[in-house]
This record gives sequence, structure tokens and C-alpha cells, in this order.
Amino acid sequence: MPPKGAQESAAEDTGEEGAALELDELDRGVVHALQIHPRAPWTLVGEVLGVNPVTAARRWHRLQEAGLAWVTAYPRLDNSRIVVTGVIEVDTEPGVAEDVAQALAADPAVPNIKLTAGGRDLVAAVQARSLDELARLTTLLFQRTPGIRATRTHVSTGVPTEGSRWRLRSLDAAQSARIEAAAPSPALPAPAAEARWDDLDAGLLELLSTDGRMSLRELSARTDTSLTTVRRRLQSLLAARLSLRCDLARPLSGWPLSAVYFASVPGRFVAETSRVLAGVREVRSCAITAGPYNLVVDVWLRDLHDVHAFEAHLSRKLPRLTVADRSVVLRTVKHMGRLLDHDGRSVGVVPLQHPQGPRSVAAGPVAGSAL
Repeated sequence: MPPKGAQESAAEDTGEEGAALELDELDRGVVHALQIHPRAPWTLVGEVLGVNPVTAARRWHRLQEAGLAWVTAYPRLDNSRIVVTGVIEVDTEPGVAEDVAQALAADPAVPNIKLTAGGRDLVAAVQARSLDELARLTTLLFQRTPGIRATRTHVSTGVPTEGSRWRLRSLDAAQSARIEAAAPSPALPAPAAEARWDDLDAGLLELLSTDGRMSLRELSARTDTSLTTVRRRLQSLLAARLSLRCDLARPLSGWPLSAVYFASVPGRFVAETSRVLAGVREVRSCAITAGPYNLVVDVWLRDLHDVHAFEAHLSRKLPRLTVADRSVVLRTVKHMGRLLDHDGRSVGVVPLQHPQGPRSVAAGPVAGSAL
């Protein structure tokens, strides 16, 4: 358990030029608690960590304001009735990869963008409401963005694990269990009749994608909806259609490097292999895809040497798995709608819009102060 008198967090000083990116034990405990239960009340967090709830809330506010940690809501990725995701490899003209990434980052339909080394210059995710919309959207996005030379689209047919399940591992088993006991029950698949979204659903998604801990009172005021209706609707969304996650600037996680592996396994072993991958500590997310590879795996690593060491580990653990290609992530430009700087800090957000709702390709980012 973090000591009650934990020293003041270095995150408080991150506004100063050149300040170190560090977390103390209390900061890490707060983040871990919110990874388990992103909307946990501060009374519970404070009680579990052995500090005053006001202290826990203040620590979170400092981390959030510094862009070091944040809570985001997004459409459930494991239900194709809600969202269809394409993993896009992008080749650019020499010297313009970052310009292309910044141009794509302005679009809410592109939640994730990585600058990579290897067989592609960028790896991006595009979200749409159907396969037809995904084809139209990717064509529109990539035709109108100067500097793109070629793209390859892999349609995601399943997401057995994704970043919301990654944990910092700062709390002990008893502390984690107390937070888990207070968290909502595991989400259930949305019935077909409930997979459609109305204006209130879309509005709540946009607001919660900028701050997943926004209070019910503020959500009510900003959607011009009664508090009772907002509470009921939010419970419904989180039960079946929305996911919440608490993210941390990657350099603070202890896993400062990232890589993407493009792999294949015989079709009859895809489900089994993806379950094993979901339990591997380094794996942040795994998408089952239709294309030349049937698995795209995002991992966090501690050292550049681990790029090949981890691949060797996978080969021993999963002998049927063939890694066809891999790319080291040079920089994550956008992560679940968050615009990130070179240190992985959130410096702005492009609010997520549900694919079934109206969209504006020209939508711009909200300043970091919206965090």
C-alpha cells in the first residue's frame, strides 16, 4: 500500500520546461485504481490507498492537467454492430510521414496513429459503421491527404484483448479486489435492437471521450438533459456499447518502447492463439484481421533489444504462430483520440464521434486544457 505520507508527485512540476516525467507510489496507486474502475468514487480510491479522498482527487487532477494520465470512453471494439475497425498500413512519400500523420489526426474517425519504422511509415486505425462506410471513408481520407503513396487495409474481425485491460500493477491483490468489487459488472454484448445510437448517446460519447470521469451533473448540463435521464442512459451505454479506459503516458509505465507485429496462424488456431496472446504481459492489444495476416499485435517493450527477444519468446510459446513482419513505433501521434507529444503526454483531444452519427471530416482538436 502506498504510504500515507507519500512524497509530492513530480507530476506537479511537469509544466516546467525539462521537468522529469516521474510518478511516486501514490500517483501510481491512483492510476492503477482507475485502470480497474475508471469512474471509481474518490471516497473509495482514498480508502483503498489509505489517504484522504481529496488528496486522491488532487493527485489525479495534477496528472490529468499535466497530460500524464487520462480516462477515455470509446465504442466497444469487440462488437461489429457498433463499430467496424480497419487497421491501415500507410506508405508515404519521403520526408512527409509526420505531416501526413498530423493531417489524419484531425479526423475523429482515425482514433490511433503511429509513426513506424520498417515496412510501412504509419499504422493507423479507422472506425466506421459498416464495411461499405469503411471503404468510402478510407478512400476519402487517403485520397485527399497529400503525401500518401499507398495504403493496405486490414479489416478487424475481432479484438480479443485491448489496452483497457493493461494494468500498472501498483496495488496489491487485496486493494485490487476492493476496487474490482465496486466496478460495474462485465459488459454484455449489445442486442441488435440496442446497437443503434441516438443524439444523446452520441453526445455522451463525445463528452466522455474528452473526460471519461466527467460528472453526471456536467454531462446533464452539457447535453441539456435531466440528471435522471443521463444517469440511466450512461448505465445503459457502459453496460453494452461503451468502454472506459485509464491511460498513462507510456514512458511512465516502465515500458517505454512499442512495436507492432504482423503475424499469421492457421485459421483453426486463431481463437486459441489470441487467448494466449491476451495473457502475455507485453501485449497491449491484439486484433484478428482479414488479410495477408490474421493477427496484428501491439506490444510494449522495455528495451530496443526486446523487439527480437520478444518475437523469439512468442515463437517458443506459440510454435504455430509465424511473425511475417514487425515495425518499431517511432512515435505515437494519436491514441484513442488523444493527441500526444514526443514524451507521450496528452496535449489535446479530437472528440470521438460514433460512426452512426453525423461526422465532420474537418473536426479539429480540443486544446489540452479540455482534459
